[in-house]
Amino acid sequence: MRISVIVKPNSKQNKVEKIEENKLIVYLKEPPKENRANVELIEILSEYFKVPKSKISIIRGLTGRQKIIEIKDLR
Repeated sequence: MRISVIVKPNSKQNKVEKIEENKLIVYLKEPPKENRANVELIEILSEYFKVPKSKISIIRGLTGRQKIIEIKDLR
């Protein structure tokens, strides 16, 4: 399954908002430096979808705020 994610780093709290079926806004506490926001994004999505972190990968948008995420074995 592929989803579109808009990331909001440097937020006060970690939060996931569902906009559409395959579109989310994810608020992250971490800044977008040294890949810290991407690592936190994968951890939060892992908890949200209840899948291991190894099943989640960033397909597009490693350095941007708009990302395409692939989650394997999600039904």
